Amino acid sequence: MKRLSDTIGVAYGRIMEYLTELGVQPSDAPFTAYHNMDMENLDVEMGFPVKQELPGQEDIQFRSIPAGKYASWIYTGPYSQMEQPYNEMFRWIEEHGYEPTGVYYEYYYNSPEETPESELLTRIVIPVK
Repeated sequence: MKRLSDTIGVAYGRIMEYLTELGVQPSDAPFTAYHNMDMENLDVEMGFPVKQELPGQEDIQFRSIPAGKYASWIYTGPYSQMEQPYNEMFRWIEEHGYEPTGVYYEYYYNSPEETPESELLTRIVIPVK
């Protein structure tokens, strides 16, 4: 968790360099896929949505986000306070008879290097059944 923001920044930079080499523009904001929420031992992937399948290169690989039902929340504020919207999402999911499943996604619509923390815009997406 301590290295997450640096890891994300490096990964986004490398992926954008590769997309530029291919002449491909992302079709939406960059995202981080959280395979677990263990803050001591996170398992994450970073990516950019694109409109077509692309060849991989070293540790940059094409993956599809599975179709299905998702709960989604647009959060404005610091990354350090994202526990609250997650808790509210989990409460909503339970109250509406759903169950969270699979990988959670966070799409980042602006950068903490260019935007005040209070204005950071993140879309949280949780698959449900």
